[in-house]
Amino acid sequence: MSSTPLTLNLIEGSVSFSFSPEAARELKTAMDQLMERLKAVAAKPTPGGSRVTPQPPLEYRYTGEVFLEIFCNPNIWPTPFAAKVLLTVRNLNIRLTTEAELTRIIEDINQYLEQVG
Repeated sequence: MSSTPLTLNLIEGSVSFSFSPEAARELKTAMDQLMERLKAVAAKPTPGGSRVTPQPPLEYRYTGEVFLEIFCNPNIWPTPFAAKVLLTVRNLNIRLTTEAELTRIIEDINQYLEQVG
């Protein structure tokens, strides 16, 4: 079964790998939830109000022809636009671990989903 490769643009360079549309939709849902958590953290509490509740991190894992793992702690980023994720892509022969900009990864996933319709 051939599938359209997903290309993720990194801070320097990019990585492409086989990825299913179903997995891309699941990843998009996880990213949307992460964005909501980041927005909750970025919302400044009103003076004299309660502190912002710490948000759980994103720990996304996908296993197919490659293993993909994306991790992000939303509590350490001042805004969703500043956030970065730790990205790991590996198979039996290679392992790539790097940081990537969250907004760029979201754009790449959306572009992939538009391609595969």
